[in-house]
Amino acid sequence: MAKDQPSPATAASIPAYDRVIATHDGLERKGAKLPYTSLNGNMSSYLAEDGTLVLRLPAGDRESFLVECGTQLHTAYGTVQKEYVDVPAVLLEATDALAPWFATSVRYVGGLRPKPTTRRSTGS
Repeated sequence: MAKDQPSPATAASIPAYDRVIATHDGLERKGAKLPYTSLNGNMSSYLAEDGTLVLRLPAGDRESFLVECGTQLHTAYGTVQKEYVDVPAVLLEATDALAPWFATSVRYVGGLRPKPTTRRSTGS
């Protein structure tokens, strides 16, 4: 697998991820190895290496999602990501059922303070 390519599990989840992204006008998938969506420099969702969709949700909706979907907060590199939830694989495949949660994530992230951009030095 090339360094800038997604893992096979992530690659297998991309079609379903693209379907849910398409439910939100103007949003596009970014990232080669780690596909993600973001607004104003704040990540709203991404596909983990194991192919799990991870959504960033606000507090009240996050708790509702965890209970309704029987899932947990996402853990990456041994750290619990407190605003991010794992989307069950069956829900990732159910675009219509996932779309409202995805919209909530995008709306939440759209209301966060924009992160400043960092530009790479051209070495001049």
